[in-house]
Amino acid sequence: MTPKFGTSGLRGLVRDLTPDLIADYTRAFLAITETVSGPTLGPTLGPISGGGGPLYLGRDLRESSPALALVVSRTAREAGVDVVDCGAVPTPALALAAQGHRAIMVTGSHIPADRNGLKFYTAAGEITKSEELAIIEALGQMPNQTPNQTAHPQKAGTETHIDAATPYGARYLQAFGPALEGARIGLWAHSSVGRDLLAQTLGALGARVTELGRSEHFIPVDTEAVDEATRHQLGLWAASQGPDAAPFDALVSLDGDADRPLMTDQRGRLIPGDILGQITAASLGADLVVTPISSNSGADDLFDTRRTRIGSPYVIAGMAAETGAVVGYEANGGFLLGFAAQNGRLSALMTRDAFLPIIATLAAARTGGGFDLAARVAQEPARFTASDRIEHIPSARAQAFLGALVSDELARVALLEALSLPSGHMIDTTDGLRMTVSGGRVLHLRPSGNAPEFRLYTEAASPEAAQALLTRARALIAAELAG
Repeated sequence: MTPKFGTSGLRGLVRDLTPDLIADYTRAFLAITETVSGPTLGPTLGPISGGGGPLYLGRDLRESSPALALVVSRTAREAGVDVVDCGAVPTPALALAAQGHRAIMVTGSHIPADRNGLKFYTAAGEITKSEELAIIEALGQMPNQTPNQTAHPQKAGTETHIDAATPYGARYLQAFGPALEGARIGLWAHSSVGRDLLAQTLGALGARVTELGRSEHFIPVDTEAVDEATRHQLGLWAASQGPDAAPFDALVSLDGDADRPLMTDQRGRLIPGDILGQITAASLGADLVVTPISSNSGADDLFDTRRTRIGSPYVIAGMAAETGAVVGYEANGGFLLGFAAQNGRLSALMTRDAFLPIIATLAAARTGGGFDLAARVAQEPARFTASDRIEHIPSARAQAFLGALVSDELARVALLEALSLPSGHMIDTTDGLRMTVSGGRVLHLRPSGNAPEFRLYTEAASPEAAQALLTRARALIAAELAG
């Protein structure tokens, strides 16, 4: 798997993320974000989002992340750039600390431990797709130097260390106060870099937190495609006793770099990430929502909605084109805040955030006698989604399979009829192939942008119907791809 940009950041197998490759990407990123004069880098390059100045650096808890972060730091300092090392920290905490500066997060997010990657932030925030292209075009053009080093050839950069976690947690205390007083929360810690900070933050908001399933080895958690074994374990935990021999009000967790939330209600039933997005957007008073085409269509009944391709760079670009109380979220639950909310106490943060949807949804579920997440979720429009992935599918095979369906209506009809769906359908190719049939049922197919996987999304009028369609579709398409 050659390292490449996916839906959010550079990703690749650890064995392919060599020191030379990481150094090259680091130099390219530094080169295009310098504000001093330097050599021409090509028609789409040159200083784009600007920033110059120091490079903020963070990492997740993967076994490979410390070594990759060391390469990034050394490369930047050799180029004359000062490094502000934030250590092991959630991606949104790094983004908050680095606002107005550039940053690199060493993380593979939710993908398996044998993979890793880099997420890039300019002074304006998470990089756009055009800035990804600029980085790619700058690769190899600035060997062992950047414009900054050209201007100061004898000056090596320094490295300092700061606490980026505490201010990130404090922003939620300022915005929500004691909103979670008395809540009983089970925290599936696993190997997320945000596990300890989330426990501290929920506790400071008044919740009683019980840690579950801590691991010292990296566990990939995809909040958008939770496997049956994990669902079963969550159910067992929900049925167990929380603090004071009382049941949990919710179970919560995060993905590897803590920018995607996972949450269940008091019965251990998963709350889809896009439903968390809808509840959070409403609780914050958003007027306009930007979300990918794969998100629950119930949002269209609640907000002025803009749909994008899948990936936070597309959501950010869509938000940037709007004004007012605008927010964005993805089906994985990551939430982007585009305005100062909570009467100005919660500043905008234009990157995926996992803490905000967990805290805001819990606060929105408060009743006179406690917290009832199931009841709050039931208030949302009766549209239900399910999603899964088929792993170990080469990209070429996945693209060929999808391309055949897009170009051949008879092939689509045959697939729908094999799934006991009506043959009449509408299609949307914004990102992959989204087929809508009578009754509003949806089957959405898409190859992953950063892993050898094929993604499936379904939507129906009940959770059982959405899951049943997903189960049938996964089995049928897995057989097709295997053949």
